[in-house]
Amino acid sequence: MAASAGSPAPQSTPGHHADLAAPLGPVVGMVGAGQLARMTQQAAIALGVELRVLANARDESAARVVADVRLGDYRDLADLRAFAKGCDVVTFDHEHVPTEHIRALAAGGLAVRPGADALVHAQDKLTMRRRLTELGLPCPAWAPVSGPADVSAFAEQHGWPVVLKAVRGGYDGRGVWMCADAEEAGEVLATGTAVLAEAFVPFERELAVLVARSPHGQGVSYPVVETVQRDGICVEVLAPAPGLDPEHAANAQRVALTIARELGVTGLLAVEMFQLADGGVVVNELAMRPHNSGHWTIDGSRTSQFEQHLRAILDLPLGSPAMTAPVVVMANVLGGPDPDVFSRYEHVMAHDPGVKVHFYGKQVRPGRKIGHVTAVGENLEEVRARARHAAVHLATGEYV
Repeated sequence: MAASAGSPAPQSTPGHHADLAAPLGPVVGMVGAGQLARMTQQAAIALGVELRVLANARDESAARVVADVRLGDYRDLADLRAFAKGCDVVTFDHEHVPTEHIRALAAGGLAVRPGADALVHAQDKLTMRRRLTELGLPCPAWAPVSGPADVSAFAEQHGWPVVLKAVRGGYDGRGVWMCADAEEAGEVLATGTAVLAEAFVPFERELAVLVARSPHGQGVSYPVVETVQRDGICVEVLAPAPGLDPEHAANAQRVALTIARELGVTGLLAVEMFQLADGGVVVNELAMRPHNSGHWTIDGSRTSQFEQHLRAILDLPLGSPAMTAPVVVMANVLGGPDPDVFSRYEHVMAHDPGVKVHFYGKQVRPGRKIGHVTAVGENLEEVRARARHAAVHLATGEYV
């Protein structure tokens, strides 16, 4: 598809476009060049898939390692059309591409996976809640709200605190406000952000289920994992979720696979859930792309989430989600005060040769996700301690 008349095509990084060799395999265009695209490139190499990424800048995580990098704005339809020209399929490493642009690409005959009708449920929380409720899937009590009176009326039914969520744009804990009273809710509403209200869920822990679905309907589910959050950021993933009753695990997987089927998802779907005291779950958030809760699969599963996503969007048979060890723990590496992470590799690798380090090639800033480590084994506490030691030392130089 050519760019619109008079609109400049996205620039190419020098040495990354005009002089590229003809592709030997299918070309997958991934909109976004963050760490998810970077890790997708690792899987693409093994599969013989040519990955192209749309980056905002040359120093983005994936732009540092992918041969075919196009610079452009994902909010600009002309840039998206120029980027997509020659791709066999287009996918995403984030949910921020305008829904109408995705529809326009598909209307032009391009395979876009997931499609707009599915992806809108990860982009728009109000749309997601309405659809899941129609399907009879477990959700917290919720309501659209437009002013303080609406929030107060919701609280009269469901009690304080009330959780306000941005309808669009929130991720990694951003766009979520826990309001203890009407005054706090009013402060959020005063920002002008479109929000919906949800009842606070007194959950036992947070779980996540990663599933994949191909265009012809094949679906697989990875084991249910526990995600450990701190300050709204996932710091650890425990696979499988420790102590989870097999029936409750199977139910959580059924919920996730049902969502994938009913929403018409192609590719990966991550379903974040709250586990209740009785073992049941309610759906918290959706993501239709590789997800932080699935990074453990690179070292801990027969098929990584990144390979699985490529298989699914190319309509190839899906790979085995089986674990490579009884216990896998992934710990995120968050930026600390010292940006020289590489100097700390020696201790981490010598201390525990079995730990795998994945660095995202991002500038270090305090609290920023700059990488993750994965440890595998048989004893949860031992494996968890190994992963935590490596992550903390890489971030801060401290020993735990």
